[in-house]
Amino acid sequence: DVDAVVESAESSEYDALVLPGGVANPDFLRMNPDAVAFARSFFDAGKPVAVICHGPWTLVEAGVVAGRTLTSWPSLRTDITNAGGTWVDEEVVVCTSGPNTLISSRRPDDLPAFCAKLTDTLATV
Repeated sequence: DVDAVVESAESSEYDALVLPGGVANPDFLRMNPDAVAFARSFFDAGKPVAVICHGPWTLVEAGVVAGRTLTSWPSLRTDITNAGGTWVDEEVVVCTSGPNTLISSRRPDDLPAFCAKLTDTLATV
């Protein structure tokens, strides 16, 4: 069951945001203005955000990757770079050079490292 839909969700009700990978879900999210605004609100509030695979597409659309270092599925390198971010090819990246902690990973094989960093980050929230 769904707890809330993005149109009525408030970032103040959550400790962090995790954006999924795959191609279809991130592509759908980045085309939804409410989802983009919801993602941006976590950066505005200084709350942790984690993305994997194609998840950064929503962050590119939200205009929050400039000056940040992150990783993703390799095909997003150009999108991230064009949005002012620095793309690196690493299993997991934790970027704290912005208003919040941004955790990113490339692919499903990176999930153990991604989940460990996310868990460590949330333990301090």
